[in-house]
Order: sequence, then C-alpha cells, then structure tokens
Amino acid sequence: MPHFPLPPGPVGQFTDAKAALACIRDIYDRNTGYLRDRFSTYTGGGEVSGSNRAHYPYVRLTTRSSAAVDTRLAYGFVGGTGTHATTLTRPDLYDRYLTEQLSLLLRNHGVPLEIGVSEEPIPIHFAFPQGLYVEGDLPPDRLTRLPDLFDLPDLARMDDTIVNGVEDLGPDAVKPLALFTAPRVDFSLHRLRHYTATGPEHFQNFVLFTNYQFYVDEFIRLSREIMTASDDPATAADRAQYDRFVEPGEGITHNRNRATASGDAPDDVTPKLARMPQMPAYHLTRPDGNGITLVNIGVGPSNAKTITDHIAVLRPHAWIMLGHCAGLRHTQRLGDYVLAHGYVREDHVLDADLPLWVPVPPLAEVQRALETAVERVTGLSGYDLKSIMRTGTVATIDNRNWELRDHREPLMRFSQSRAIGLDMESATIAANGFRFRVPYGTLLCVSDKPMHGQLKLPGMADRFYRERVDQHLKIGMLAMELLRVHGMETLHSRKLRSLAEAAFQ
Repeated sequence: MPHFPLPPGPVGQFTDAKAALACIRDIYDRNTGYLRDRFSTYTGGGEVSGSNRAHYPYVRLTTRSSAAVDTRLAYGFVGGTGTHATTLTRPDLYDRYLTEQLSLLLRNHGVPLEIGVSEEPIPIHFAFPQGLYVEGDLPPDRLTRLPDLFDLPDLARMDDTIVNGVEDLGPDAVKPLALFTAPRVDFSLHRLRHYTATGPEHFQNFVLFTNYQFYVDEFIRLSREIMTASDDPATAADRAQYDRFVEPGEGITHNRNRATASGDAPDDVTPKLARMPQMPAYHLTRPDGNGITLVNIGVGPSNAKTITDHIAVLRPHAWIMLGHCAGLRHTQRLGDYVLAHGYVREDHVLDADLPLWVPVPPLAEVQRALETAVERVTGLSGYDLKSIMRTGTVATIDNRNWELRDHREPLMRFSQSRAIGLDMESATIAANGFRFRVPYGTLLCVSDKPMHGQLKLPGMADRFYRERVDQHLKIGMLAMELLRVHGMETLHSRKLRSLAEAAFQ
C-alpha cells in the first residue's frame, strides 16, 4: 500500500487515450490507497495526525482555435476555445467509457490532454468502492474525531448545477468537460448499492423501469432460462451473448451456454440479502456492458426521480419505462399499448430542475425501436397495429387517488393536452432522461379505465396481468436489443445537447 498521496498539480500531457487513462488510474489508485491505508491504521487503534487528505485526478483540454470538428455525434468535442476540465473517479468502472470519450477529444481537437491531481479532496467514504460504514466500526470518541482527520462527503460539492445548466461561469472560467464531477459520481454510485442491493459495476447500458412485481418475476424467469444450456446450436449461440444474471444481494447465475463453449463452468453465487431493497435491480449482463438492467421503481414520481438521478452517472445508452396506465379514451381496451410521444408533467418532483415550459420531445430512434418491437412480438403491423397500440400524450401525476377529487378540473386538462394515458412515473423518467442527456422512451399498457367504469380491482387486475405482462416485457427487451444492434450510432441525439454542452456524453 502507498504511504503518501500525489499532491495537486499536473502530471503529464498525453496524445494517446489509453496512456492517459493509465495515468488517471495510477493517480486514483495511489490516492485512494493512501486513504484506505491511513484509515485502516486509525480503525486499528493507531494514531494518525493532521489532515489525511488525497485528491481526485483530473483531465484538462485547452483549445486555442475553433477548428472544425465532426459534430455528427452529440458528444466528443468542446464548443469554442478555452480550457475545459473535470475531475474523475473509478477509472476501473469507467474504463470503456473514458477510453471512448478521451479518444474522441484527441481525434476532434488534435491537442494533448493534460492529466493531473486536482484540488478536489476525496471523501474517506468514497475511497472504498464497496462502501464504508464507519458508524458501526468506530468507538464514539474516534467517530467524533473523524472530520478532523479525514474529508467527509460534502453535499455542496456534488450538486447538479452543471447538468441543469445553471453553473455560474465567468468568461475566463474553466468550463466543465463532463456533466458530473467526481464527488457527484461517487455519491450516486454508493446510493445505487443502497437502493438496489447490487453494485454499480453490474448495471448495463440499457435500462428498463417498471412499477410492478409481475414484470420482475417474468424477467427473472426469462433471464434464468437464457442462462440454461440449450442443445439447439442457434438457441445456444443467441443465449451466449449474455454471460451472467445478477440479482439483488449480488446473487450471480452464470450462462451455461458460454460455459459449454469454453469448457469453463464457474460456480453460481447465492444472493446474500437479509431484506429486499427499496428499488431492487436485476441485470442480464453482456461482457461489453450492453445487456439489460431491470429496476422495480415501485409507485410514484419520487422513486422515479431518485433512481434516475443516480443511474444517470453511469451514462447508459437508453432507459425505457414499461408500466401500466389508466386509459382515458373510451375507444381503448384493457391490454392496449400506449406509446408516449409527449407528456403532461404534474409529478412536481423536477419542477425546480427542469421548468415546466421546457418541452420533453420524443426521440425517433427509441420510438421506432418500440414500435418495431410491438410489431414483431404481436405479429401485427401497419393499420392492424392501430388496433392494439396508440401513440399520444401521457399525463403523469403525483396523486394516486386523483379519482376521488372533483373530476372537472383534471378532465379539462386531460382533454386540452390530448392525453390518452395517465400514470405516476413516465414523465418523470422521460424528463430526467432529457435533463441528463440519456435517451428515453415509454411504452405503457392500459390496465384500467376509471373514467369508463373499469377500475383496477383484484379480479380484473389478476387476469389482466397474467395475459399481458409476458408480452409487454418481451417487447421492452426486444426494443433494447434493436437499439443495441441498429441504433447505437444515432441513439445519443443532438437534440439533447444544450447551448454550452459538456464534451462527455
């Protein structure tokens, strides 16, 4: 273990992305290792004096000309001249991501990247990737002294001013190179483990959100089936693209189709979980990270905002809401699909971050993938597809029992907005996707029609769930596969860029 950290300042300039990333990794490993070493001494009863401080690595790019760059991508370049920089964390977790981002900057601007040690201190909790729970390990007197010896997480240094576009920058200030600073990323990585009972390293680039356990049960069944060896070569090859199925509590089932091909059969891992987390996550993983994650967000916009606030730092390629909604038109039937192309935002949880006057547009790549997936799974297309799916506005509210209010006001708003579906999460997830530059989409299934006397009662609901959940989940998974295979180059749309956008997508 190292016994001293690298001090703030530049370390070197690089024209090769892999060499730059190796330097970032060396700084991070050395400085976090120092903190872990000092903390181990302290928890072991030893004395550590003074401020035991180490700092995050940074990457800085300085451009002095407005040379033309390839702007067909929505990321990988800075706008205008000046200095752009960001602090970085967990280079082990972001290896592929950082390699791509740094490579694009070098290719587009033709100037070296400066790598160094920032002035931003690493909180002691964040020096432990698996989490640190000092309250249970330290006696009261040593716990009291902790802030005097180590840096602790500071909320003032991990807000969303950059991503919200409200950072106060002067004309000569260093501009942000990324949407999130290192402390903001670390904060979310640790919260993900808390909320989902799985580590951030398991999350995949394509994320499905649902608010019903029925979808989770079916995802578990399908994922375990994919992990099972098949005697059919075509089926085995298709299943072998996924390598593991990860459940809350770090339970891991390995793919026996890959084991059969390689001759290696690793042991599965039994989940270690005393109780289910607030929003359990399940991961059907691929070696390249382009598998599918399913999160049961529960009911309501607060959970939807909370989990997307944290998953956003992983920079997924897309997230989609699969859930149920109230059908607002008499022509809709239970089981019909609603493909959202607009949202009425009455969830209120994002009003301070994304004003209501900001439009949340549909993204063509995601819309096409969802529509194609519905066609393939249902066997319907063209005019026949209209018999089971309707595209329109979804209204998202924060009052589950809106039916008990005076109907005149909500009915007027539903009519004026042309809403065809009503739920409690979709607009939140779409709006946070827009805010965080994560491609988003929504495909809902009509589960009740309260305005037309078809309420979500136990008998009606159970029959509906049995008939529709399997098909709906398969549509969502297929849509993600279509985006992975056909939409990667155009998925990160330029319409999500702001006027002064950070280079890292």
